[in-house]
Amino acid sequence: MHTPLRPHVTVLGAGAWGTAIAAAACRHAEVILWGRRPSVITAMAQTRINSEHLPGIELPSALQYSSDFHQALEHVSQHQGPGLLVLGTPMVGLPEICELIQQRLSAGLNITDIVWLCKGLTADSGKLPHELVAASMNTRELATGVLSGPSFAKEVALGLPVALTVASDSPSLRALVTSVFHSEHMRIYSSSDLMGVEVGGALKNVMAIACGISDGLGLGNNARAALITRGLAEMTRFGVALGALPGTFSGLTGLGDLVLTATGDLSRNRQVGLRVGQGESLVDILAGGMTAEGARCAQAVLARARAMNVPMPITEAVCDTLFGGVTAAHAVHRLMARSATEE
Repeated sequence: MHTPLRPHVTVLGAGAWGTAIAAAACRHAEVILWGRRPSVITAMAQTRINSEHLPGIELPSALQYSSDFHQALEHVSQHQGPGLLVLGTPMVGLPEICELIQQRLSAGLNITDIVWLCKGLTADSGKLPHELVAASMNTRELATGVLSGPSFAKEVALGLPVALTVASDSPSLRALVTSVFHSEHMRIYSSSDLMGVEVGGALKNVMAIACGISDGLGLGNNARAALITRGLAEMTRFGVALGALPGTFSGLTGLGDLVLTATGDLSRNRQVGLRVGQGESLVDILAGGMTAEGARCAQAVLARARAMNVPMPITEAVCDTLFGGVTAAHAVHRLMARSATEE
């Protein structure tokens, strides 16, 4: 009796999230994790530990590693059965990796299914990930989408329960991603609202900074609850203006990701907000090695919202505090002093 081929998966990007996703995919697929630095990839292959990003967590013995870009892409070419290419690079690296993939596609490599993990808007152009992919690649022959949701890489790598959403216009891609990742540890939900899922993933980081600032100022649980609730309304308003479905924001990639990122101690964006609320400058925080996606995309979100005449008071307060020389306390005061309105 013929045994169906296990899907072949390549994850591009050996950071914390890319590594965790690659490990999760090993349950149902043949997986290669690609990274740029041969020394790092060699060390991971020898120790089965990503000591830089996930120290102390042992990775599956079935996980394969490569720093050869062409080899990594060949692994998911369609002549070997179902293939899924996962882009685990951050937003800043997405255009370059897409251009490299497009070069291989133009040379005849047969890849049809691509999903990305990054969240945010670009600082220069204000584009969301799917807009960057469309600008960098010929997507007419491709099924593309995003895998997103409330998830800390460390917990996923440890095998703790998590629920994610795959969003795409392609039912076949959604089915492939589900077949690869759905397990007793990872529940996968499906959505056709790519815009809404990406907006939720981007703006929750901005709102997490706002909640961190509030907590850093010692404003209490009531203030945090108000920021999460009104932050969700702001996310929804922005997303709907871009064509997203309102209901998406009450799901995993809206409310779920917002609650996790705004309250979880593993959230970098929350940690940045906490330190800003306690009096540190963003320049000093970033100079110390801390990264925060919300800080990079807040200004892009605000610019795009203003172009659509969409009010974004919390995002504006975050931008004023991080970049406009306004103290955190004064930014909160201005938020609270706004005219009363209907919910």
